[in-house]
Amino acid sequence: MSPPIATPRSRALGFGLRKTRQERGFGLRQLARATGVHPAELSNWELGLRVPKVEEVALLLGQLRVDVTERERLFELAEHAREPNWLEKEMPDAPAILTTLAEYERTAVSIFSWQPMVVHGLLQTPDYARAILAYGGSPAQLVEQRLRVRKIRQTAIREYRAPECSFLLGEIALRQPIGGREILLDQLRHLLELPRRLAVRIVPFGGDFHPGLNGSFAVLEYSDLPSIVFLDQHRGSAYIYDDDQVADYKSAAKTMASLALSADESRAFIEGVITELEA
Repeated sequence: MSPPIATPRSRALGFGLRKTRQERGFGLRQLARATGVHPAELSNWELGLRVPKVEEVALLLGQLRVDVTERERLFELAEHAREPNWLEKEMPDAPAILTTLAEYERTAVSIFSWQPMVVHGLLQTPDYARAILAYGGSPAQLVEQRLRVRKIRQTAIREYRAPECSFLLGEIALRQPIGGREILLDQLRHLLELPRRLAVRIVPFGGDFHPGLNGSFAVLEYSDLPSIVFLDQHRGSAYIYDDDQVADYKSAAKTMASLALSADESRAFIEGVITELEA
């Protein structure tokens, strides 16, 4: 069984419960004892990994003596935390890890991403994405399903209230001939056609060690929730919520940004790679 995933709604409820508990001076185990809730269960609620029932939320808030306004806000979150998000409604068969990621992206105020080896999924052309998703003989139906999810995610970050995006790509991502020369060329031309607000910057190959050599990562920030880090690996993905670890990744993001070419320099760099490939 897959581990539970903290969705944006469940996480908002959990963050509100934890913040209220801490403001009232209650330790987690102290509140658990006072309400008869198992500490592990209360911890899962605060992390957004499990969603408490409305009556369970009422039990906690009664013990914490929360004011009417905040109580109603948390009740509303509890009532709606289990509802499917916008992508789940449109594609009920989509994997939970993808629908949750799409919701996190759509509700963020800013997204920073570092991808050293391949072009970020939100920037990929269909053919480039298909060449990646089809690797290993994945069933065609699954590949097309994931392509549809990727297309919806791409559309979402181009909306009026879309997050501010900063995409850093390693030079290798521009030269790795995924799908072949023509598909790569089409992908590179697509990068030049993206809206300027989807800032694409290149980190050239070479130089000393930097944190980006440890792999790709994304930092997503929100107006009313703590930031999170998303890690996407070969055999799975993970979210990081721990404040200290998130701070480390934010520091790494600043380092990577300092190593990247400017937006104009990056465009010129991409044009240069296209010229090389066309020669």
